[in-house]
Amino acid sequence: MSYFDLLAFQVYPYIALAVFFFGSWVRFDHSMYTWRSGSSQMLSGKWMRVGSNMFHVGVLVVLGGHLVGLLTPHAVYSVFITTAQKQLLAMVVGGIFGVICLIGLLILLVRHIVNARIRATDNWRNVLILVLLLAQLLLGLYTIFISTHHMDGSVMVVLAEWAQHIVTLRGGAGELLADVHWVYKAHIFLGMTLFLLTPFTRLVHIWSIPISYLWRPYQVVRRRQPTLNYGPRQS
Repeated sequence: MSYFDLLAFQVYPYIALAVFFFGSWVRFDHSMYTWRSGSSQMLSGKWMRVGSNMFHVGVLVVLGGHLVGLLTPHAVYSVFITTAQKQLLAMVVGGIFGVICLIGLLILLVRHIVNARIRATDNWRNVLILVLLLAQLLLGLYTIFISTHHMDGSVMVVLAEWAQHIVTLRGGAGELLADVHWVYKAHIFLGMTLFLLTPFTRLVHIWSIPISYLWRPYQVVRRRQPTLNYGPRQS
């Protein structure tokens, strides 16, 4: 194992996650009013709904697939599905929703670059995040092509072992990735970097997913009837 593998895949993940959690808490505590996505819809609604919906649907499925695929122990899913079948499923689902996410992200990025009203009120951090997300998506889609060279799922098992080593605070995580293709390493490193940057950018709004909307009661709205005669107001 090289020093790069040790630093990038054993030490750096803990630095990135520590900044992600602690930095998010500090921002919420000291700059609560900056805790938002910074939507540009009021400036220009053109292509906003299509791009945003495609991006968010795609990224939620992709992230959910990463969490389940990487953090589920092999002994749990091997009862229902083989490693090769799991990899094929991940390639198909990840490929479809990765492309959907990519199209949505490109629409949003073009809006930020081409639309004069958005560009005038934008800041470099928003564009930087969009560019980094684009690079991460392209790397992720490229890993699907590389995965076709080893359809037995062996590399997927190694990647899952790495993630589970990090989550369970075990050593030796860097050694697991020593021999994997560079595109997997770049994808993981850039993913950790996005965690690192989250507290300082608009990505922080991922903490505010309105899950409570799923079980909150309906809002009752009563429309006032203009034809009704309410009579003179009494003092």
